[in-house]
Amino acid sequence: MIDYNLDFSALGDIAKDLDLLSKAENNKVLRDATRAGASVLREEVISRAPVRTGKLKKNIVVVTQGSVAKGQISSGIHILGRNPQTGNSDNTMKGNNPRNAFYWRFVELGTVTTPAHPFVRPAFDVMQDEAYQAALRRLNQAIDQVFSK
Repeated sequence: MIDYNLDFSALGDIAKDLDLLSKAENNKVLRDATRAGASVLREEVISRAPVRTGKLKKNIVVVTQGSVAKGQISSGIHILGRNPQTGNSDNTMKGNNPRNAFYWRFVELGTVTTPAHPFVRPAFDVMQDEAYQAALRRLNQAIDQVFSK
């Protein structure tokens, strides 16, 4: 799993602006900013994903999670689906379900018989700076929108 965090606390003016916002406004601003960065990565992952049926590309989504108590928000790329053969708790999803692309990891990492065709990691490596810039731009826009109310 790729672990990449954006910490805006060292950016002086932005950190001060975030402190002035209420908790709900702060969470919304951070959610918008992290989703903007993740969306940039999602588009690149989709463009690099191999196409056989199109199922894999349709199941690449942006997911946002937050910890209300800690005031932390994170967004990232998620590829939908679970393997019903592995004993996961959600084994109701069948392999022919159009929302089940559990096989993405076999494409990304390869198997004993199939060579790897990485598309997630290379997309991240190429677009991480652009994702950071998109998140920063959206953060400034969202803060300005809250203060203009």
